[in-house]
Order: sequence, then C-alpha cells, then structure tokens
Amino acid sequence: MRYLERSRDLGKSLGFTGFDVIELPESRATRPLDRKAEEARAVLARTEGGMLVTLDETGKSPKSDAFAHLNAGWRDSGTRQVFYVIGGADGLEKALVEQSHMALAFGAMTLPHQIVRIVLSEQLYRAMTLLAGHPYHRV
Repeated sequence: MRYLERSRDLGKSLGFTGFDVIELPESRATRPLDRKAEEARAVLARTEGGMLVTLDETGKSPKSDAFAHLNAGWRDSGTRQVFYVIGGADGLEKALVEQSHMALAFGAMTLPHQIVRIVLSEQLYRAMTLLAGHPYHRV
C-alpha cells in the first residue's frame, strides 16, 4: 500500500521502526460468536507484549492531529509495538475491544475491513506528516 510505504520512509526519521500488515486466518467456526472468540484468541496470541488498539465503531474518534500525538506519545514512552486490529466480517469480540488499550473508530458506520485498512494506513501517514511538519495535512 502506498500510504504504508510512505509511512515507513517518513516514520524512520521520526523514530518509528516500521509499519507492517499482518493478516491472521479467518476462523472456520460456524457460529459468528465462535468465530469472533477464536479470532480474538489468535489476535491476543500474536500481539502479546504490544499495545493493542482495536478498530471498533464504539471507539474514540480523535482528530488527525490528536491521533498523531497519541502515536508520538506511545513512541516517547518507550512503547515498542502498537497493533491496530481490524476485525473480520463478523467484527471483533466485545471482550477483545474492552481489554484493548484503546478502541478507535472512523465513525459509527460499519465499514468493510478493506476500507478500514486503507483509512488507517492514510491516517498513519498523515500522523507522520503532521509530526514531521510536512505540508500534506491541510485543515
């Protein structure tokens, strides 16, 4: 993705070590609740030791500059990894959202996870440009 590549390049100069996309396999369970629970266990196993930020319609919707400063604050406090978790077709298990360090929303609408990935990637790039004083962000 173009925004992630740009984020990687600019982020290095700001002390961010990388932006990677990790896809976990979709659960094969037949019931949605079972799928979400199985996927939540896989997420927790993969993100152990890092900061967990879930993308959920019930989350906070910070402005872009506040999102940039959140990321900078985590970096400055020594957080080594922040995992932004986008749910699959059934969404995320409520317990996973509740135990995350932060729930983030791009509005109250339900969006396909592919679109959320693009929006998140762009917002991470925007955060890097804001922190670098780059003119990409305009109000």
